[in-house]
Amino acid sequence: MADVEITTNAVLDPSAASFASIKGAELFSYLPAYYERSRIMRVDMDRKGTEMDALYDALDETFQQFFVRTATWGIDLWEQELGIVPDATKPLEQRRAVAESKLRGGGKFSGAQVKNVAAAYERGSVGVTFDPAKWSFTITFLDTIGVPPNLSDLQAMIEQIKPAHLVANYVFRYLRIKEIHQAMTISQLQKRKMSDFAGGNVHVE
Repeated sequence: MADVEITTNAVLDPSAASFASIKGAELFSYLPAYYERSRIMRVDMDRKGTEMDALYDALDETFQQFFVRTATWGIDLWEQELGIVPDATKPLEQRRAVAESKLRGGGKFSGAQVKNVAAAYERGSVGVTFDPAKWSFTITFLDTIGVPPNLSDLQAMIEQIKPAHLVANYVFRYLRIKEIHQAMTISQLQKRKMSDFAGGNVHVE
């Protein structure tokens, strides 16, 4: 029986020069050079690569659940572990903030602890001042404009970590005339909530 020479040129498909799968292209790069023009091997590696892409995506997504700030479907597990009553009606970012603040809330009560917990709800800067004479302390939102949407969650957390005899006050920052006049366009102003334009600082006890 005569030997039959197999040529990969016979299965060349120029349209298959690129790969839909990232891993497929990587797998193909490990093959001998004589497969370079083989449509069959390209398709085979692309199909296998697609499965590997899905696997790696699933692994990455699972890894994200180990961190509160990136958790998605895993936020339920964080809430269960931390004793938080889940509220599916709240945005994911707010649920993450509640869980993160609960993690930060352990230890001795102090200004640093309060600031750490408050910062978990609002990524901007916050200030904390104590007034021993009035048995109170004040949390000031320095960067956030208006009332934070998840203020009630923060208040509940502060009530859990503060001594019962201390009163917590909250000071919010609003847009002032000098921040609006000749500084914002009409389009920018229309994107702002009405609550961002209150007439000054407001304390909530």
